[in-house]
Amino acid sequence: MLNLIAAAAFFVLLHLLVSGTRLRGALVGAIGEGPYMGLFSLASVGGLAWLIVAFAAARGGAGDVGWWSAARPTRHLAAAIQLVAFLFIVPGLLTKNPASVKQEGALDDPDVARGMLRVTRHPFLWGVAVWAAGHLLVNGRLADLILFGSLLALALLGPPSIDAKRRAALGDRYAAFEAMTSNVPFAAIAAGRQSFKIGEIGAWRILLAVLVWAAVLWAHPLLFGVSPLG
Repeated sequence: MLNLIAAAAFFVLLHLLVSGTRLRGALVGAIGEGPYMGLFSLASVGGLAWLIVAFAAARGGAGDVGWWSAARPTRHLAAAIQLVAFLFIVPGLLTKNPASVKQEGALDDPDVARGMLRVTRHPFLWGVAVWAAGHLLVNGRLADLILFGSLLALALLGPPSIDAKRRAALGDRYAAFEAMTSNVPFAAIAAGRQSFKIGEIGAWRILLAVLVWAAVLWAHPLLFGVSPLG
Protein backbone atom coordinates (compact mmCIF):
# COMPACT_ATOMS: atom_id res chain seq x y z
CA MET A 1 0.00 0.00 0.00
CA LEU A 2 2.93 2.34 0.68
CA ASN A 3 4.01 1.91 -2.93
CA LEU A 4 0.57 3.03 -4.11
CA ILE A 5 0.63 6.03 -1.79
CA ALA A 6 4.07 6.99 -3.10
CA ALA A 7 2.93 6.62 -6.72
CA ALA A 8 -0.20 8.72 -6.14
CA ALA A 9 1.81 11.42 -4.35
CA PHE A 10 4.41 11.50 -7.14
CA PHE A 11 1.80 11.80 -9.89
CA VAL A 12 -0.19 14.55 -8.17
CA LEU A 13 2.81 16.57 -6.98
CA LEU A 14 4.51 16.30 -10.37
CA HIS A 15 1.62 18.21 -11.91
CA LEU A 16 0.91 20.63 -9.08
CA LEU A 17 4.39 21.45 -7.78
CA VAL A 18 6.44 21.15 -10.97
CA SER A 19 4.15 22.00 -13.87
CA GLY A 20 2.02 24.50 -11.96
CA THR A 21 4.63 26.61 -10.13
CA ARG A 22 7.65 28.82 -10.77
CA LEU A 23 9.77 25.69 -10.76
CA ARG A 24 8.53 25.05 -14.29
CA GLY A 25 9.86 28.41 -15.43
CA ALA A 26 13.20 27.77 -13.76
CA LEU A 27 13.52 24.38 -15.45
CA VAL A 28 12.52 25.77 -18.85
CA GLY A 29 15.07 28.55 -18.42
CA ALA A 30 17.75 26.02 -17.58
CA ILE A 31 17.16 23.37 -20.24
CA GLY A 32 14.74 24.92 -22.76
CA GLU A 33 11.04 24.41 -23.52
CA GLY A 34 11.45 21.37 -25.77
CA PRO A 35 13.62 19.29 -23.42
CA TYR A 36 11.44 20.26 -20.46
CA MET A 37 8.25 19.13 -22.24
CA GLY A 38 9.92 15.90 -23.27
CA LEU A 39 11.12 15.12 -19.75
CA PHE A 40 7.84 16.16 -18.18
CA SER A 41 5.87 13.97 -20.60
CA LEU A 42 8.19 11.05 -19.86
CA ALA A 43 7.78 11.59 -16.12
CA SER A 44 4.00 11.83 -16.49
CA VAL A 45 3.75 8.60 -18.47
CA GLY A 46 6.12 6.88 -16.05
CA GLY A 47 4.18 8.18 -13.05
CA LEU A 48 0.89 7.01 -14.49
CA ALA A 49 2.32 3.57 -15.24
CA TRP A 50 3.69 3.38 -11.68
CA LEU A 51 0.29 4.36 -10.30
CA ILE A 52 -1.52 1.70 -12.32
CA VAL A 53 0.94 -1.07 -11.44
CA ALA A 54 0.95 -0.09 -7.76
CA PHE A 55 -2.85 -0.05 -7.68
CA ALA A 56 -3.06 -3.51 -9.25
CA ALA A 57 -0.59 -4.85 -6.68
CA ALA A 58 -2.33 -3.21 -3.70
CA ARG A 59 -5.93 -4.00 -4.60
CA GLY A 60 -7.16 -6.99 -2.65
CA GLY A 61 -4.00 -7.20 -0.56
CA ALA A 62 -3.77 -7.51 3.19
CA GLY A 63 -3.88 -3.77 3.80
CA ASP A 64 -6.70 -3.09 1.38
CA VAL A 65 -9.46 -2.66 3.94
CA GLY A 66 -12.96 -1.77 2.82
CA TRP A 67 -15.30 0.81 4.31
CA TRP A 68 -18.31 0.46 2.05
CA SER A 69 -19.68 -1.51 -0.88
CA ALA A 70 -22.32 -0.49 -3.36
CA ALA A 71 -25.71 -2.06 -4.03
CA ARG A 72 -26.82 -2.63 -7.63
CA PRO A 73 -28.91 0.59 -7.88
CA THR A 74 -25.87 2.61 -6.78
CA ARG A 75 -23.75 0.89 -9.42
CA HIS A 76 -26.34 1.81 -12.05
CA LEU A 77 -26.19 5.41 -10.84
CA ALA A 78 -22.40 5.35 -11.05
CA ALA A 79 -22.59 4.05 -14.63
CA ALA A 80 -24.85 6.99 -15.52
CA ILE A 81 -22.39 9.36 -13.85
CA GLN A 82 -19.65 7.92 -16.07
CA LEU A 83 -21.69 8.89 -19.12
CA VAL A 84 -21.66 12.48 -17.86
CA ALA A 85 -17.90 12.19 -17.40
CA PHE A 86 -17.36 11.04 -20.98
CA LEU A 87 -19.61 13.84 -22.25
CA PHE A 88 -17.05 16.21 -20.78
CA ILE A 89 -13.89 14.22 -21.57
CA VAL A 90 -14.41 13.36 -25.24
CA PRO A 91 -15.71 16.73 -26.52
CA GLY A 92 -13.16 18.42 -24.29
CA LEU A 93 -10.29 16.56 -25.95
CA LEU A 94 -11.69 17.32 -29.40
CA THR A 95 -12.19 21.07 -28.87
CA LYS A 96 -9.42 23.61 -29.47
CA ASN A 97 -8.71 25.13 -26.09
CA PRO A 98 -6.11 27.78 -25.15
CA ALA A 99 -5.97 26.21 -21.68
CA SER A 100 -4.53 23.03 -23.21
CA VAL A 101 -0.89 22.30 -24.00
CA LYS A 102 0.35 23.76 -27.29
CA GLN A 103 -3.07 25.24 -28.13
CA GLU A 104 -2.44 28.84 -27.10
CA GLY A 105 -2.98 29.86 -30.71
CA ALA A 106 -6.71 29.29 -30.24
CA LEU A 107 -6.76 32.72 -28.58
CA ASP A 108 -6.29 34.23 -32.05
CA ASP A 109 -9.86 33.15 -32.85
CA PRO A 110 -12.22 35.96 -31.76
CA ASP A 111 -14.89 33.29 -31.21
CA VAL A 112 -12.64 31.04 -29.12
CA ALA A 113 -15.20 30.37 -26.37
CA ARG A 114 -17.34 27.92 -28.28
CA GLY A 115 -18.92 24.54 -27.67
CA MET A 116 -17.74 22.90 -24.45
CA LEU A 117 -15.73 26.01 -23.57
CA ARG A 118 -19.01 27.81 -22.97
CA VAL A 119 -19.66 25.23 -20.23
CA THR A 120 -16.14 25.23 -18.72
CA ARG A 121 -12.69 26.13 -19.96
CA HIS A 122 -11.40 22.85 -18.48
CA PRO A 123 -13.84 20.22 -19.77
CA PHE A 124 -11.36 17.34 -19.78
CA LEU A 125 -10.30 17.82 -16.16
CA TRP A 126 -13.89 18.22 -14.99
CA GLY A 127 -14.70 15.00 -16.84
CA VAL A 128 -11.88 13.27 -14.97
CA ALA A 129 -13.24 14.70 -11.71
CA VAL A 130 -16.71 13.31 -12.42
CA TRP A 131 -15.21 9.98 -13.51
CA ALA A 132 -13.16 9.68 -10.31
CA ALA A 133 -16.08 10.73 -8.10
CA GLY A 134 -18.31 8.14 -9.76
CA HIS A 135 -15.77 5.43 -8.98
CA LEU A 136 -15.48 6.55 -5.37
CA LEU A 137 -19.23 6.19 -5.04
CA VAL A 138 -19.03 2.45 -5.57
CA ASN A 139 -15.47 1.57 -4.56
CA GLY A 140 -14.86 1.84 -0.84
CA ARG A 141 -11.61 -0.06 -0.44
CA LEU A 142 -8.42 1.71 0.58
CA ALA A 143 -6.61 1.15 -2.72
CA ASP A 144 -9.58 2.59 -4.64
CA LEU A 145 -9.74 5.60 -2.32
CA ILE A 146 -6.05 6.35 -2.87
CA LEU A 147 -6.21 5.95 -6.66
CA PHE A 148 -9.47 7.70 -7.44
CA GLY A 149 -9.12 10.19 -4.59
CA SER A 150 -5.73 11.35 -5.87
CA LEU A 151 -7.05 11.70 -9.43
CA LEU A 152 -10.09 13.61 -8.15
CA ALA A 153 -7.83 15.96 -6.19
CA LEU A 154 -5.60 16.54 -9.21
CA ALA A 155 -8.57 17.19 -11.48
CA LEU A 156 -10.02 19.76 -9.07
CA LEU A 157 -6.75 21.49 -8.16
CA GLY A 158 -5.36 21.46 -11.69
CA PRO A 159 -7.58 24.11 -13.34
CA PRO A 160 -6.60 27.03 -11.05
CA SER A 161 -2.94 26.06 -11.49
CA ILE A 162 -3.31 25.93 -15.28
CA ASP A 163 -5.12 29.27 -15.36
CA ALA A 164 -2.39 30.95 -13.32
CA LYS A 165 0.31 29.49 -15.58
CA ARG A 166 -1.48 30.54 -18.78
CA ARG A 167 -2.24 34.01 -17.38
CA ALA A 168 1.42 34.52 -16.55
CA ALA A 169 2.52 33.39 -20.01
CA LEU A 170 -0.20 34.96 -22.17
CA GLY A 171 -1.21 38.01 -20.16
CA ASP A 172 -4.32 39.99 -21.07
CA ARG A 173 -5.25 37.66 -23.93
CA TYR A 174 -5.79 34.75 -21.56
CA ALA A 175 -7.33 37.01 -18.91
CA ALA A 176 -9.95 38.03 -21.48
CA PHE A 177 -10.65 34.37 -22.21
CA GLU A 178 -11.05 33.74 -18.47
CA ALA A 179 -13.46 36.66 -18.18
CA MET A 180 -15.83 35.22 -20.76
CA THR A 181 -15.68 31.62 -19.49
CA SER A 182 -15.64 29.79 -16.16
CA ASN A 183 -13.70 27.04 -14.46
CA VAL A 184 -16.74 25.62 -12.65
CA PRO A 185 -19.10 24.04 -15.23
CA PHE A 186 -22.06 26.20 -16.22
CA ALA A 187 -21.01 29.07 -13.90
CA ALA A 188 -20.44 31.49 -16.80
CA ILE A 189 -23.81 30.49 -18.28
CA ALA A 190 -25.54 31.01 -14.93
CA ALA A 191 -23.85 34.42 -14.61
CA GLY A 192 -25.03 35.47 -18.06
CA ARG A 193 -21.53 35.66 -19.58
CA GLN A 194 -22.25 32.69 -21.84
CA SER A 195 -25.18 30.80 -23.29
CA PHE A 196 -25.45 27.05 -23.75
CA LYS A 197 -25.33 26.12 -27.44
CA ILE A 198 -25.34 22.35 -27.77
CA GLY A 199 -25.09 22.60 -31.55
CA GLU A 200 -21.59 24.07 -31.22
CA ILE A 201 -20.43 21.00 -29.30
CA GLY A 202 -21.30 18.91 -32.31
CA ALA A 203 -23.55 15.88 -32.60
CA TRP A 204 -20.59 13.75 -33.70
CA ARG A 205 -18.63 14.58 -30.54
CA ILE A 206 -21.62 13.75 -28.35
CA LEU A 207 -22.25 10.51 -30.25
CA LEU A 208 -18.59 9.55 -29.97
CA ALA A 209 -18.68 10.19 -26.22
CA VAL A 210 -21.71 7.90 -25.85
CA LEU A 211 -20.04 5.20 -27.94
CA VAL A 212 -16.82 5.39 -25.90
CA TRP A 213 -18.85 5.19 -22.68
CA ALA A 214 -20.76 2.15 -23.97
CA ALA A 215 -17.53 0.46 -25.11
CA VAL A 216 -15.88 1.01 -21.72
CA LEU A 217 -18.99 -0.27 -19.96
CA TRP A 218 -18.98 -3.41 -22.09
CA ALA A 219 -15.22 -3.99 -21.83
CA HIS A 220 -14.94 -3.25 -18.12
CA PRO A 221 -15.38 -6.90 -16.97
CA LEU A 222 -12.81 -8.02 -19.55
CA LEU A 223 -10.25 -5.36 -18.65
CA PHE A 224 -10.74 -5.11 -14.89
CA GLY A 225 -12.60 -8.27 -13.90
CA VAL A 226 -15.55 -6.33 -12.45
CA SER A 227 -18.90 -5.50 -14.01
CA PRO A 228 -19.79 -1.84 -13.38
CA LEU A 229 -23.47 -2.84 -13.30
CA GLY A 230 -22.84 -5.39 -10.59
